[in-house]
Amino acid sequence: MKPGFYHGHISYLDFAKFGVKKKPIYINVIRDPIERLVSYYYFLRFGDDYRPGLRRRKQGDKKTFDECVAAGGSDCAPEKLWLQIPFFCGHSSECWNVGSRWALEQAKYNLINEYFLVGVTEELEDFIMLLEAALPRFFRGATELYRTGKKSHLRKTTEKKLPTKETIAKLQQSEIWKMENEFYEFALEQFQFVRAHAVREKDGELYILAQNFFYEKIYPKSN
Repeated sequence: MKPGFYHGHISYLDFAKFGVKKKPIYINVIRDPIERLVSYYYFLRFGDDYRPGLRRRKQGDKKTFDECVAAGGSDCAPEKLWLQIPFFCGHSSECWNVGSRWALEQAKYNLINEYFLVGVTEELEDFIMLLEAALPRFFRGATELYRTGKKSHLRKTTEKKLPTKETIAKLQQSEIWKMENEFYEFALEQFQFVRAHAVREKDGELYILAQNFFYEKIYPKSN
């Protein structure tokens, strides 16, 4: 059978609940929460370079992200940050309750226990290198293609303006941002841990390390 790769905005699904014995391999990539929101805000207004002629839902709205935050607009409200946690949490209704601490902890649990690898956009090349090293049947040649190909970044939002420090500081006061950022930092730390301890790089190639186990004898205390 040829390998199959399914891509899309899909929240975590526990296939075992439906009697599937061999679960698929889950991988994902997440992004700094504020950067993701800013990019999406401008995407709805100006689109991207993938389909530049397509009319977007907010096309014609010239208000900047900074102006939206200053005015307390709904398109840039902290609630709009609540996205990456529920997608990793899954299909429970509590996952989609904005600001749920249970959803955050469940998302962390799934990331560690159910996902083969979760990368971050800021270290995308390392993510691809890890995938090629660990899953060559699917990703052989992906690193070189990423480095030399013209579609390494398939979609780029047009006319995006970076927010000011004041805007960022205002969003960071939100408990919702704090939770989404906690999840992002958790994912980043886990990715960097895997990057440091699971593989070694030589001449631009990554090699998966054999699992090493360490044993220490423990003796009972003498009377």
